[in-house]
Amino acid sequence: MTKTNSATALKIIPLGGLHEIGKNTCVFEFNDEIILLDAGLAFPTDGMHGVNIVLPDMTYLRENRHKIKGMIVTHGHEDHIGGIAFHLKQFDIPVIYGPRLAMALLQDKLEEAGVSDRTELRTVGPRDIVRLGSAFFVEFIRNTHSMADSFTVAIRTPVGVVIHTGDFKIDHTPVDGEFFDFQRLAEYGEQGVQCLISDSTNSELPGFTPSERAVYPNLDRVFGQAQGRILVTTFASSVHRINMILDLAKKHGRVVGILGRSMLNVIAHARNLGYVKCEDDLLQPLNLIQKVPDENVLILTTGSQGEPLSAMTRIANGDHRQIKVRPGDTVVFSANPIPGNTIAVVNTIDKLMMLGAKVIYGKEQGIHVSGHGCQEDQKLMLGLTRPKFFIPVHGEHRMLVKHSQTAQSVGVPAENMIIIDNGHVVELTENSIRIAGKVPSGIELVDSSRSGVVNAQVLKERQRLAGEGIVTVAATINNRGELVAQPEVHFRGVVTSIERSRFQDKTRETIEIVLRNYWKELAPSYTDVATSIDWVGVKTQIERELVKMLKREMQSAPLLVFLMQTTDAPTTRKVSKEPTRKVEAAIAS
Repeated sequence: MTKTNSATALKIIPLGGLHEIGKNTCVFEFNDEIILLDAGLAFPTDGMHGVNIVLPDMTYLRENRHKIKGMIVTHGHEDHIGGIAFHLKQFDIPVIYGPRLAMALLQDKLEEAGVSDRTELRTVGPRDIVRLGSAFFVEFIRNTHSMADSFTVAIRTPVGVVIHTGDFKIDHTPVDGEFFDFQRLAEYGEQGVQCLISDSTNSELPGFTPSERAVYPNLDRVFGQAQGRILVTTFASSVHRINMILDLAKKHGRVVGILGRSMLNVIAHARNLGYVKCEDDLLQPLNLIQKVPDENVLILTTGSQGEPLSAMTRIANGDHRQIKVRPGDTVVFSANPIPGNTIAVVNTIDKLMMLGAKVIYGKEQGIHVSGHGCQEDQKLMLGLTRPKFFIPVHGEHRMLVKHSQTAQSVGVPAENMIIIDNGHVVELTENSIRIAGKVPSGIELVDSSRSGVVNAQVLKERQRLAGEGIVTVAATINNRGELVAQPEVHFRGVVTSIERSRFQDKTRETIEIVLRNYWKELAPSYTDVATSIDWVGVKTQIERELVKMLKREMQSAPLLVFLMQTTDAPTTRKVSKEPTRKVEAAIAS
């Protein structure tokens, strides 16, 4: 497909992956056609109470669903495919193209979510070219990464070729023998690349990222020194690493038990597709492994990031039903903590050590290497593709800035590159690149129910509950504007020096002042009490004054839940025996 002279611009709109690590999602739009590149997720921060998954705001795609022609997937990591099943609940994607391993993992996700009928999955191989709509032709170019079956893509558009690297590093000795297709990249560079969009994760680090094979001798040394059982945790998606661990287990005469749903799932698909190769008798169920001598056992498990529900975390907490740490065990963390997970990881390591395990962890051990290229890898990518324009992506702001500086050092003019944020609309033509606007680019939060999005108000309430607790006040008011009984007050998670009886008195006093000052306004006609009393207004005004009183008396702002019941006025001041009418509970902000 050759370039046209059309002045129409190609729009490039990242919805995730900029100024952050994770939820990589990018939209390419030309005229009335849209294609998506990846749709990942991120993990919640400490303040996102009860949230399991963080997704990008997909408002733009929901509003433009009629334009979507399909999706291309670069590889199967969660930060690139983890959001697809959730998005398919909101809009259809006619077809999704991607590598075999990623498509196998995605198929399971879609079936579990009940959305497999909302799209069609098609697998691709190296140098396959697919057409999406009338404007896009996409070629899949083999690259090397920490996950098997990974691609860089060349997108041919009416304004020229755009190359998106996906996640990559330059590995000259890949474990699976699938070499980076430098030749095809160089051919595109020779023909002319309009824009390069490139992974910036390790742009602050000089040199090349070491080969995955560099881990092998260090793991070999650790395994050789272990006297008892070996427990190894790594990313479930690190198929190359898993392959080496299984190979070393056989070398050292150990059988392997697997813990963790994601680990079992990835290994099963990787074995079926030939990316993991081992004899059947190497893998044994846990009930049989319990009968094998400790020096002949290796347990491969999830939990390298200290995830609360992962197998390794439950083992460290002593909560796992089948595996308990014993003195003499060697635990190997063959992964570095993702930013934000460091505290959870070190807490897990501490607990394992307290139980008597020898824990091997840290960069100095040489048991983990990154799957992302450092500065020299990035220079080679820039040198091979020789782009006219450049956009650094997949990284926090400082990483994007550093990557742009690296690009300038190899000859890309500063005016030909832009640093963007999620939601920016980049317009690319044959002769220019610019930021032309912005679309919604926030986040959507999914809790453990997986059934709906946690909105901002719910999250705010959870944060207040965690930070300052909750106060519940229940009061009964008759149709003369009188308190029938002493209000009931309950504290949960509230730190206060106020005695409960004193606070009840303050609460009663506050409610009585409101009723005295506002009753005539809120109940102007006593002749027809069933219709004339503005109970919602009464309740709202009481809530406002109680919130003020809480802040004044407690010097804090716990969440207030005010429950109000109404009753007909009795002939005496005793509590009425008539049925009460309950006014809906409200939560005061």
